[in-house]
Amino acid sequence: MARKSLIAKNRQRQRLAAKYADKRRALRAAGDYRGLGRLPRDASKVRVKNRCALTGRSRGYLRAFGVSRIALRELAHAGLLPGVKKASW
Repeated sequence: MARKSLIAKNRQRQRLAAKYADKRRALRAAGDYRGLGRLPRDASKVRVKNRCALTGRSRGYLRAFGVSRIALRELAHAGLLPGVKKASW
């Protein structure tokens, strides 16, 4: 489990990125790079880290499911992911 502070910081970055998305788009279209530089640093979408929705783990994140590889395995074994089966050959 990731530290609570890292999860909270990432959530705050997501909120800031969503808040300033329209403004950033308008400034970029206008070519106003000074205006972009004046915005908060965390308002940029690229600063948001993909994290597991269950554990907050940042590595081994699978976009299709929104969880880490470890959480995906546990959910699949428990039968909580429809259409996902354990491979056997």
